[in-house]
Amino acid sequence: MEKLLIEGGHRLNGTIQVSGAKNSAVALIPAAILANSTVTIDQLPDISDVHLLSELLEEIGGEVSFEGNTLTVDPSKMVSMPLPNGRVKKLRASYYLMGAMLGRFNKAVVGLPGGCNLGPRPIDQHIKGFEALGARITNEQGAIYLRADELRGARIYLDVVSVGATINIMLAAVRAKGQTIIENAAKEPEIIDVATLLTSMGARIKGAGTDVIRIDGVDELHGCRHSIIPDRIEAGTYMILAAGMGEHVVIDNVIPQHVESLTAKLREMGVKVEVLDDQIIISQGNGAFKRSDVKTLVYPGFPTDLQQPFTTLLTQALGTSLVTDTIYGARFKHVDELRRMGAEVKVEGSSAIITGPTRLQGARVRATDLRAGAALVVAGTMAEGITEIIGVEHIDRGYSKMVEKLQGIGVKIWRAPLALEEEKNEITVQD
Repeated sequence: MEKLLIEGGHRLNGTIQVSGAKNSAVALIPAAILANSTVTIDQLPDISDVHLLSELLEEIGGEVSFEGNTLTVDPSKMVSMPLPNGRVKKLRASYYLMGAMLGRFNKAVVGLPGGCNLGPRPIDQHIKGFEALGARITNEQGAIYLRADELRGARIYLDVVSVGATINIMLAAVRAKGQTIIENAAKEPEIIDVATLLTSMGARIKGAGTDVIRIDGVDELHGCRHSIIPDRIEAGTYMILAAGMGEHVVIDNVIPQHVESLTAKLREMGVKVEVLDDQIIISQGNGAFKRSDVKTLVYPGFPTDLQQPFTTLLTQALGTSLVTDTIYGARFKHVDELRRMGAEVKVEGSSAIITGPTRLQGARVRATDLRAGAALVVAGTMAEGITEIIGVEHIDRGYSKMVEKLQGIGVKIWRAPLALEEEKNEITVQD
């Protein structure tokens, strides 16, 4: 086990390259199950979730090879093998295996999702969609059993706008008989990315990126080659970090439209943001940051995945700022860790109240989930002295080669092994 160490207080310059989108990758890889020949996905991020999913495809009989950032999957010999335990328990996005395997085999057994502990992320909308398509679903000993004689198109209205449910229903519906209409669908860029892959495989999908998606089922899907979109959350995290400590930082390989809500908030705070075709340049602003209030919303609103890193930046703003998370109201585990570093933050319900500016001090802190880890990396970069972050495995789930990328713009960051005593404490806490 490892920890991250950051010596804060250094000004940053240079270019940082954004990898492929994690939230696309975890859906695109299961989508390969639906094809009858080889699927190649380019520009995948080098993160633990991608490697786990690749291993799961091998477990059910897929031939998988990984070279550089390119994954090749031959799904022709896959079988509907149950996946109740093991790797599947470590993955939040393991639920995409349900839709893909149901779409291909008309049955699946998949363990309940793991990943970050952010409070309940119900899959009731996924199940509602599968049932509408004709599947029978039971929960037996911590695994979801899905069975269907055949899948038939249906009109499905999502009670809650859900990226996961929208994608999962798409995966199940592309080979169902007849037309499926998903109403109140999520509109995130990752949904368009998955629809683009499926269309390249021969699926008939209209309306991805709007709140109504129409899918005409086809009998089979073939292989294809697909290049993943850049990760808007990784780009946003580095934009926030550059706003905190950057003199002139270029965020490269970004689709500016995908981060417009963050760009607007940074400018509101007084950060200099220059937007080019596929780059965003963050320059040092003049004087202190202005306070800002943020409410997370479904896309194109402010992303819940950037709420935690943005909260860190607001500790340096003059006055009192309010951050409200309408998506995951319990997503404030990073606040206690920021307090250890000297931040003045308190949580009331689903909001955090931040008073600044405060001088952050290096401390020993814990990443309790992926984006909390990102928030602490931003804090460590801005703090005086050395910050020690444990729980690095959470950060590795979503940020490809983060240490090397940050070193490239001048962050003094490195990995070190956990001492035996620290490792024992870490295991005890996780248990």
